[in-house]
Amino acid sequence: MARITHLTDTEASGRTAELFGAIRSKLGMVPNLYRTAGKRPAVLEAMLGLGETLSGGSFDTKTREAIALAVAGANSCDYCTSAHGAISRSLKVDDATIDAHLAGRADQPRLAAILRLSLAIVETRGLVSDADIDQARRAGLDDGDIIETTANVVANILTNYLNHVAGTEIDFPARRARAA
Repeated sequence: MARITHLTDTEASGRTAELFGAIRSKLGMVPNLYRTAGKRPAVLEAMLGLGETLSGGSFDTKTREAIALAVAGANSCDYCTSAHGAISRSLKVDDATIDAHLAGRADQPRLAAILRLSLAIVETRGLVSDADIDQARRAGLDDGDIIETTANVVANILTNYLNHVAGTEIDFPARRARAA
């Protein structure tokens, strides 16, 4: 049950209503996470802006979704697991691969390194060890990849934590998070 109720379309006004319109035109719906964040338009705008900016980085959509799943799994966020599971399915990622990403695993060596680093960032609250960075570099990640991984992890922690605090109602096909 939601601890913070989300805004309906009729309750949204001003900047929040504008943002809801933009979200709806892009996604065909306004997910409950955004309806909750919309209680403070600056928070919703920051969340959307960070996601949009990171989509212009060097990581493709499937990589960003894999990070989102790994972070959701590590943080036991059922809402983000459900949302990013649905997005991954729309990208033709099969259920076994979604489950692997949720556990922080991947078959491709580069993606596996990104997910290992993502989990290390979550588990250590960013206080990763030199060994974590060395392992990422040995796997072929450069400093830019390490920075971009960190930024994607942080963006997903924001949504995971907001969902935990708010008790956001899942509005995607439900999928349970599994802690990595």
